[in-house]
Amino acid sequence: MTKATAPFGVLMVNLGTPKQPTAAAVREYLAEFLWDRRVVDAPRPLWWLILHGIILRTRPGRVAHAYQSIWQDEGSPLMSWSLKQQQSLQQALLAETGQSIPVALAMTYGEPTMEQASQQLRKAGVERILVLPLYPQNSGSTTGAVYDRLAKGLARCPHIPATRWITQYYDHPLYIQALANSVREYWQQHGRGDRLMMSFHGIPERYENNGDPYPSQCRETARLLAAELELEDDQWICSFQSRFGKEEWVKPYTDMTLQQWGKEAAGRVDIISPAFAADCLETLEELAVENRATYLEAGGSDYHYIGCLNDRPDHIDLLVRLVLDNTAGWD
Repeated sequence: MTKATAPFGVLMVNLGTPKQPTAAAVREYLAEFLWDRRVVDAPRPLWWLILHGIILRTRPGRVAHAYQSIWQDEGSPLMSWSLKQQQSLQQALLAETGQSIPVALAMTYGEPTMEQASQQLRKAGVERILVLPLYPQNSGSTTGAVYDRLAKGLARCPHIPATRWITQYYDHPLYIQALANSVREYWQQHGRGDRLMMSFHGIPERYENNGDPYPSQCRETARLLAAELELEDDQWICSFQSRFGKEEWVKPYTDMTLQQWGKEAAGRVDIISPAFAADCLETLEELAVENRATYLEAGGSDYHYIGCLNDRPDHIDLLVRLVLDNTAGWD
């Protein structure tokens, strides 16, 4: 048996990203992502026809164009920020504990896969794994999908490690404080808007009705952040973005709210997306560009996007605290 070189290892997981901003790479990514029952729970034969007959024929080109507009020299922003978070967390854990605790990065869809990351930890001699999905709010479509993918990978493993899970941290004081710090710092540098929109990735309304806790946790995160920033009720809103299809999703919708605010000449709007731990397509293109155009074309005067926590020191401090609090007894 391999001798452990650390008391535990951390498996940090985010959603995933195409390898390249091309239609072919996006098609490969979407085929994996959208086939997951956690993401779309439609009957498989019907969904297969829709996915392969319509979506994967028409959508990859448009999505690839959006990725091209945000792609960086080092590649996908989500991958770039995730790697920085991985490195920063590992360094911070060493400084905090005096021990070299390996942190492996995995993506639920695409690469590095859960299997690759788990093998990396196993080669480091890790016998205990703390799974850290970078989703502050718990949803079956995100945290649940991580659980499914890890279980599938471990199904072929002859030696199952002890595992613990961080399923949510939507109301953790350090998380709320880091969000508030990021907003205050932005206001200090760029001035303050008339309203703050807290936009979260949406899910179908039916999922919430069936017991998914995600929307209620998003609303609580927004309430706590507004309280920390000492905002009045008419100065902020919790909304939901990124819907597709004809089904009703949780409301209010980000884009439709911005359209209404634009018509009302609501003044300057600042927008932040607390559900995302790292900037990605949904923040850098959808929120920062597409929804900005929606607001201004409707008559709005000014619109500012406040970036994700990414590798901010206070964000890494939060992750360190989450890791240490959830590995008590693994000394």
